[in-house]
Amino acid sequence: MPDSAIRPRKEFGKTIAADITHRLREEIVSCSLPPGEPLRFDVLRERFGASFTTLREALTALAAEGLVDAQEQRGFRVAPVSRQDLVEVTDARVLIEVELIRRAIERGDDDWEIAVISTLHRLKRIEQRDPEHPLRDPEWKIAHRQFHQALVSACGSATLLGIRAELFDRAERYRHLSANFRPRPRDKAGEHQAIMQAAISRNADLAVQLITTHIRTTADNVAKYAGHLLDAE
Repeated sequence: MPDSAIRPRKEFGKTIAADITHRLREEIVSCSLPPGEPLRFDVLRERFGASFTTLREALTALAAEGLVDAQEQRGFRVAPVSRQDLVEVTDARVLIEVELIRRAIERGDDDWEIAVISTLHRLKRIEQRDPEHPLRDPEWKIAHRQFHQALVSACGSATLLGIRAELFDRAERYRHLSANFRPRPRDKAGEHQAIMQAAISRNADLAVQLITTHIRTTADNVAKYAGHLLDAE
């Protein structure tokens, strides 16, 4: 079938490529598309009904975010996970989050405080639906992202927020691995509550300490319980 005859369905983005980028990003981040999975044009073209040019645009965008690997003469694949990548993403996240939460605490107004409190409240309500397995609810992922975004939203730098968002997506894959393989539930609700309280109390040093531990605990759990996947590459 010629490309001109294809009528792909657009849902999320302003363009077809943006829609496909969004959908693939969600599947990569959630590990529905596992690390290292080949992303073959013929399969994607049949699935999305998009031209090769559109698919290449989407995959190139994801490669720029570090979620897809462009392999010379071999096409594209989901970016693998590794110990080195885990360390680099974790260190970069800590650097960015520490800077942004300090700025947000310094500059945040009443609206910022309300946003932090309300997003955590929504996250808690979702967790109460299934206290044993709250992360299974797809709305938890959205609410979790919104809470962490709210914490740094008053930082005053759209550029840094953009970098942070890309790092958050790259780290989200490792969070899924941590949740899937760790033997005991983690008290994320307690961690989030403590971070929120430190932030709205304007205790920047404590907030930095808590957010750093929050991020690094995920990395430590991945290395400890999913190390066989990190060593598979």
